[in-house]
Amino acid sequence: MLSGLLGGRIPTLGDLSSDPAPVHTGGRITHLLPLDATLGVDGLPQSGTGQATLFTGRNGAALHGHHFGPWIPVSLRPVVEAENWLLRGVEGGLRAAFANAYPADWPGEGRGSRRVAGPPLAAKAAGLLTRDHTALGRREAVATEIVNAGWRRWLGEEAAPRIEPEEAGEVLAAITLEHELTLFAHYSTDTAGHRGGMEGGVLALERVDRFLGGLLGAVPVGTTVLVVSDHGNIEDVRGGHTRNPIFGLAVDPPGEVSGWTSLMDVAPGLLGWFGVG
Repeated sequence: MLSGLLGGRIPTLGDLSSDPAPVHTGGRITHLLPLDATLGVDGLPQSGTGQATLFTGRNGAALHGHHFGPWIPVSLRPVVEAENWLLRGVEGGLRAAFANAYPADWPGEGRGSRRVAGPPLAAKAAGLLTRDHTALGRREAVATEIVNAGWRRWLGEEAAPRIEPEEAGEVLAAITLEHELTLFAHYSTDTAGHRGGMEGGVLALERVDRFLGGLLGAVPVGTTVLVVSDHGNIEDVRGGHTRNPIFGLAVDPPGEVSGWTSLMDVAPGLLGWFGVG
């Protein structure tokens, strides 16, 4: 149990993941989703090809020839742009949103323009990369770090409001309740797995736990919350990425998830919930 491993400092994740079987917590039903990220390809899974797989259902590592990251490889960007589930949801008539705030000029120029992560690439292709620092100020977007410290430290946005993880979860809840399909992407657990050590890993998980607590406390029972990653990492802070199944959760899924076994199952399974082919 996660709560036991970390001294009870992640009560939300601890309750949701307390048993391999579906867990009934506060009227909600949670399914653990250990998903394979190796995709039958040698080497350690990486974010770029893993994200391509998550968003399209296609084996990104096999298509590219090997695991690659942290950014979406150039060879797979057209695939992600054309086939991602945000775009397919929009084309299927769903009210969809990308909740993250990104700089208005993303991805910028020069070196930064080559650092293209999957979530904003998919959102831009779907016409949903619309929230920037002004949306943070209106509490209509969430920073990728959950709190807004990075906007102040790295981007000079001193006006970005200070916000606690629980409050950020409530902001995501408000966005979610206005849409049928909402994506939020968080990367700090990966950073902590690489260089945060045990202390950094625990702090990163505590932030996510508080964020999820705020989200679940603000959405009604029956609202589906799906938590997935693109590779294993933070469960072993000694050496970065792992070949372990990723830790996934499906809270109140509207359809079957027992057949989901790898990252390739997420996109078709999610779209199947909405009847989008």
